[in-house]
Amino acid sequence: MKSQTVALFALVFAAVGFAHDHHHEDQIPLNYVKYPYQAVYPGDNEVTADSIFSGITTFAKLPWVQCLGKDRDTTFDIAFIGAPFDTGTSYRPGARFGPAGIRAGSRRLTLYGGYNVPLEVNPFHSGLKIVDCGDIPVTPYDNKFAIQQIEGGHRELLHRPAFSPLGNDALTGKPLVPISVDGKNHPRVVTLGGDHTIVLPLLRSIHSAYGPISVIHFDSHLDTWKPSVFGGAPSDQAAINHGTYFYWASQEGLIKNGSSIHGAIRTTLSGPADYANDDASGFRRIEAREIDTIGTDGIIKRIRETVGDRPVYLSIDIDSIDPAFAPATGTPETGGWSTRELRTIIRGLDGLHIVSADIVEVAPAYDTNAELTTMAAADVLFEVISVMAKTPLGKVAN
Repeated sequence: MKSQTVALFALVFAAVGFAHDHHHEDQIPLNYVKYPYQAVYPGDNEVTADSIFSGITTFAKLPWVQCLGKDRDTTFDIAFIGAPFDTGTSYRPGARFGPAGIRAGSRRLTLYGGYNVPLEVNPFHSGLKIVDCGDIPVTPYDNKFAIQQIEGGHRELLHRPAFSPLGNDALTGKPLVPISVDGKNHPRVVTLGGDHTIVLPLLRSIHSAYGPISVIHFDSHLDTWKPSVFGGAPSDQAAINHGTYFYWASQEGLIKNGSSIHGAIRTTLSGPADYANDDASGFRRIEAREIDTIGTDGIIKRIRETVGDRPVYLSIDIDSIDPAFAPATGTPETGGWSTRELRTIIRGLDGLHIVSADIVEVAPAYDTNAELTTMAAADVLFEVISVMAKTPLGKVAN
């Protein structure tokens, strides 16, 4: 009798588990939408400012898709993914909470609608399928393994087919073909860091689709330091950190030398040898102070001349912004650009083929109660996806 009772309970629990597995839609929150083409974003002259603070916190209230879980076959055009890693930082930790903080700072992005006035586009109404994939599971105990996790998660998203076809060239009307080296139409991935170490595995992933890539890097620091200089490399793993990842990326052939550029640089150095090493790593530099002489227009011009019409990866350290506007970061440096200046410069990249992007080093524990840093990070990414929405990753075939 006892064994029959146990068997009966087992059947009941199995039935309950089966029901939960196949009817999870019954548990979704009120007003949740699964895919972005179902999402309700206010359009021109429609209702705005309606309870934007409510609901699950995804980036800009985008639909949450479990891209690395049960929705691993879902396609998209732009995916946000978190990389909560901060054990490669040299000063203040806390960027593992960056993805959650940036999402919180993005809640009011569509408060009045998502139309970007200077760029004349609403990325959420551009016809692209944009999703929030949550975070890559990253271990805090083993940097080597964490870097492998980040590369694997990013690569899995990058190598899905894009949801939307490339279409035709706006000027000639001719069909577009992918700009990737493997000839495939890849989606874009926007990564929420995490400290800047994550860019090494991200560039390894990007290389698998685009080959050596031009990089636009906004940061107060070079991040091309030799491991023997930055930290002293007491071990092979310690040699890879948020000040050396571009050195390793250059050594591995991930960066297209001569067509990559830093912006907002204002770090101190061990000496002139650091700049010589930066040159050897394939970068040109724009110092933060140059904005006083050449202005935002001059900075935009220099960036565009450097990268040309090549595919480009965009990496943004929040410390490129002055700590007066974005204090919550691991290695703050005074004398930086304002949030407005950085947003203006990113808008000046309109028309470039930005294949993917990241924003890193947001450490919410050091933010003000007003969430200045996380809002700045979210607003910068709004400019990034607006630029992306206007330029498909295609070219007219020769």
